[in-house]
Amino acid sequence: MESYLRRLVKDQPADYVEINLEETVTTQISFRGPALDEVGESLTYGGNVRALVRGGWGFVSFNRVEGLEDKVALAIKQARAVGERTGGRSTLAAVPVIHDKVTVAFGEDPRAVPLARKKDLLEGYNRQVLAFGPPVATSFVFYFDRFRKLHFANSDGTSIQQEKLDLAGAVQAVAVRDGRTEVMTSDFGSSNSFAVARGLEAEVDDTCRRAGALLDAPVVEAGEYTVVVDPRLAGVFVHEAFGHLSEGDNVYENPNLQKVMTLGREFGGKHLNIYDSGLTPGSRGWLKYDDEGVATEKTDLIREGKLVGRLHTRETAGKMGERPTGNARAVDYRFPPICRMRSTCIEPGQASFEDMLKDVKLGVYVRESYGGETAGEMFTFTAGDAVMIRDGKLAEVVRNVTLSGNVFATLKNIDMIGSDLAMPSGPGGCGKGSQWPLPVGMGCPHIRIQKVVLGGKAR
Repeated sequence: MESYLRRLVKDQPADYVEINLEETVTTQISFRGPALDEVGESLTYGGNVRALVRGGWGFVSFNRVEGLEDKVALAIKQARAVGERTGGRSTLAAVPVIHDKVTVAFGEDPRAVPLARKKDLLEGYNRQVLAFGPPVATSFVFYFDRFRKLHFANSDGTSIQQEKLDLAGAVQAVAVRDGRTEVMTSDFGSSNSFAVARGLEAEVDDTCRRAGALLDAPVVEAGEYTVVVDPRLAGVFVHEAFGHLSEGDNVYENPNLQKVMTLGREFGGKHLNIYDSGLTPGSRGWLKYDDEGVATEKTDLIREGKLVGRLHTRETAGKMGERPTGNARAVDYRFPPICRMRSTCIEPGQASFEDMLKDVKLGVYVRESYGGETAGEMFTFTAGDAVMIRDGKLAEVVRNVTLSGNVFATLKNIDMIGSDLAMPSGPGGCGKGSQWPLPVGMGCPHIRIQKVVLGGKAR
């Protein structure tokens, strides 16, 4: 197959041509309340051809490999039409030519676990939630794993066979009382092992307890607080509020963002270090090569408080005169690769959790994440639940906690970073340019932030 693909892309009338073939086997299981909602396995096969002529891209996706020569010709024809219309210039940063075969370094291979046993495991968690008792009223449990085999070749001479695993799931407890509903989630994810789905009974029990506790929790009083953020919400913050601002296409296409994201600009104290990496074993953002056949790496974004790098495809690196970083990614063969994160992380510091609490007279410890939104430099995130900090100690649980502010002011207000790095994972994914959900990872310790605006009940 590899020699055939190499012949197809060689000596074509284009500045660049690549072919990607992909076979994916997917398992999905879900329960809604006591009902088994879905269980099954499926196989998909497809591919794409991407061509570049005078700065114009052509892209053809397909489900049948027959007539591949015609698909290559069509992608080149599309690219030429775009390039002639725009009169551009093809600019791809140079990268090494690679010949490699990548296999998954499994912990526990999910393909070796029968579908019936996967169902039984998830059904056990579902029964545990339903048996917890009032106020937990119902459940939602789901799981998937996707094993992909990819064949890639380009006109530079690179040829790569690559295996990828993406596995994740969640157990939700839904508590109801007097017309009000609260939901808490225990989730998991991995790029190399089914083992993360096992042994979650204690976490599921805690999830049920916390869902019920939210029904009795008061709404937090709105205002400005010192906030201690758990690793999961810190990960969502660094991904959504800062990571997307570091993607090369976003910077290149936005003159205002270019002024803001100037290399060397100070964004925080010397204790603040942020990076994005494709090399974290087990993370859902792990990949040895991106979807342009470029080796991934650990890319420093902020080092000792200063902006030192950004994330690139070959094209954005070439246009900006910077180094490619291996961040070209596509959800699947139906889409062309664009600049995307892998695992975006805040590097651990020296503080303990107790250190962060002890001098806080009045603050909030925020945990988990129920999503949020960003608009340029501004962000709003919703915590799963939260606990008041009073005189250096954790106090009562509160609910309806939203955090909002300016990302750059918030980065400067991070005054303590924990030593307890964690890599929380779940079944969600990153969305960009109609491509969703792309598996990504996050890694963060606890962090403490001064002067955070929390929404809630007016004082």
